[in-house]
Amino acid sequence: MRPSVTQDRLDTAPDVNESRLILDSQQANRQAFACLIERYWDSLYRWLCQLTRDTHLAEDLTQETFMKAYANIHRFQHGTNFRAWLFRIAHNNLVNVYRHYPKAKREQLNDRQANTQGPLEETLHRESSELLAQAVSRLPTDFRSAFLLRVDQGLSFKQIGEILHITEQTARWRVFKARQKLLATLDPNLLSGEAEELDRS
Repeated sequence: MRPSVTQDRLDTAPDVNESRLILDSQQANRQAFACLIERYWDSLYRWLCQLTRDTHLAEDLTQETFMKAYANIHRFQHGTNFRAWLFRIAHNNLVNVYRHYPKAKREQLNDRQANTQGPLEETLHRESSELLAQAVSRLPTDFRSAFLLRVDQGLSFKQIGEILHITEQTARWRVFKARQKLLATLDPNLLSGEAEELDRS
């Protein structure tokens, strides 16, 4: 469950300069960091849900990510991308979960990912969303995480590389391969808009 914030923080959060919120958070201002949580909770939780296909695990990982982010906020370098920094922490948490899961539990989680549909509204027309979401859920985890960061979160290949600890070129290649695999199983028209966007980038 998302942490609650007061209504005045909800009203002002979108208008507050992010750099100011980060600076205040680095001075142990919990209210400022609560605004950052409010700003990024939904997108981070949605990404983790799409990767794990487990709402409880995604919620735990989201909470853990923000706790680690607050504990290490003094290490954040101004001038770099806060969203990418936050998602990198989340990715590391997810990697640790997979690393410590027993093999049978990992296989069970992977099966759940492959058989569960999830929303990916922004990538195609509403009537085709279930087909694409199902196909995306069957992508290998490395390809799926890069593809969702690109399409659902709108991040650059450089930012994706920073989050996943890979080069910008590898990030571009993973997104390309994800699209290639999707095109092999879906009507190419479903991804035409996304393909045009990638070609312009």
